[in-house]
Amino acid sequence: MSVSDLPTINALLNGIATTFLIAGFLFIRKKDIRRHRAMMLAAFITSGIFLITYITYHFTTELLTRFQGEGLVRTVYFSILISHSVLAVAVPPLAIITLFRGLKMKVERHRAIARWTLPIWLYVSFTGVVVYVMLYHFPV
Repeated sequence: MSVSDLPTINALLNGIATTFLIAGFLFIRKKDIRRHRAMMLAAFITSGIFLITYITYHFTTELLTRFQGEGLVRTVYFSILISHSVLAVAVPPLAIITLFRGLKMKVERHRAIARWTLPIWLYVSFTGVVVYVMLYHFPV
């Protein structure tokens, strides 16, 4: 494995985190707190690993991949990238607060913030994969 493999690994981690988040949501809808907790912890850990590998990649490489698409697809790409990037800044603090409240069983406070955290975190994780696919595998 080399540093150039990290974008693919990051996309995989984002996809895995998305899957854990969806599973966690489905488990809590069924009132299965134990499995919900396990999935949300797995999503948190996976996203944490992603953050470490993402920072590692950007601090250890000078590689810059530019989006090659033109026209409408370029506008779509940058719209997704910008919204993804802006919301990604909110995910770590939201996830930490939400996780802490859930683990402490402060249920009402957990639910109140989780209603914001989950959709933002899901969007960021999912669009992370979309950005990767568009940047590295999208036909021009």
